[in-house]
Amino acid sequence: MGSNLVRALSKEHVIYGLDIIAPEKEGIVRTYSWEDMRIGRLPEVDAIIHLAGKAHDVKTNGQAQRDAYFEINTGLTTKAYDYFLSSTARKFIFFSSIKAAADSVEGEYVDENVTPRPRGPYGESKRAAEEYIMSRITNPDAQESGISNPQQPQADSTENTEKQTYILRPCMIHGPGNKGNLNLLYGVVKKGIPWPLGAFENRRTFTSMDNVSFIVEGVLTKDVPSGIYNINDDEAVSSNELIEIICRVTGKKPHIWSVPQGMMRTLARMGDWLHLPLNSERLRKLTENYVSRNAKIKAALGVDRLPVRAVDGLTQTIESFAK
Repeated sequence: MGSNLVRALSKEHVIYGLDIIAPEKEGIVRTYSWEDMRIGRLPEVDAIIHLAGKAHDVKTNGQAQRDAYFEINTGLTTKAYDYFLSSTARKFIFFSSIKAAADSVEGEYVDENVTPRPRGPYGESKRAAEEYIMSRITNPDAQESGISNPQQPQADSTENTEKQTYILRPCMIHGPGNKGNLNLLYGVVKKGIPWPLGAFENRRTFTSMDNVSFIVEGVLTKDVPSGIYNINDDEAVSSNELIEIICRVTGKKPHIWSVPQGMMRTLARMGDWLHLPLNSERLRKLTENYVSRNAKIKAALGVDRLPVRAVDGLTQTIESFAK
């Protein structure tokens, strides 16, 4: 995501980096270290975009791995936000996750008014970072060690007259250089392996990098109110449609099998006992509906639609795999 944002934003903005390593990168004037931030060596900037985090990993097991999520996703966010409050920067953009709001969607869609119920270390650590940010706005003198369990704030409680804070909750972000489940699905379909879950007509929202860049540019340059915003493509896409997109790009014939749902659930329960790749939890993740509503960010930016349709964005990403 960082590389794609740099390519999009460096056309109109001067960008500095902050990372654990400092390679030369086109579009970035200079990359600083976290130690540089600690000792106050960073240049003055107008805005801070905080992307650093430990990505979602369904194989997380054990307390040590769980602690790593909180050390990175929560700990680095507290350091970055504390620096922001003491700096001359006016805008802070934190990339949280829709998983900080809900691990599964109850009803037609999830929006910013949902009471957060994350499940698992990824969503929980992202939510803890959100809570810290909002607690510092409510009480700027609070120290990290003093924040234990802040009360649930309203989605727009981050309003501030001097500094503006934006908590963005994206659904699955994809684009050139994408890594993760979309790549795995592409590899499976490219090999001609049939998709056996055609009987499940689930729908999900994704977030193309072009739409992410459009939103970030708008937040940087427009008078957008502080707050929490879901960000995702306008349209939801079914798993069957995603398979068809991959096949269209790769020139393969779609092999979508509509195995009865009851039979697939029985096989998944057998997988629970036999510790097979297909188990009940994985089947739920593959077949559940997860639709996020992005009306709030579009209203804040003053647009009716985001520039890239979901199908077009997914097609571009799959084409980048093929290249």
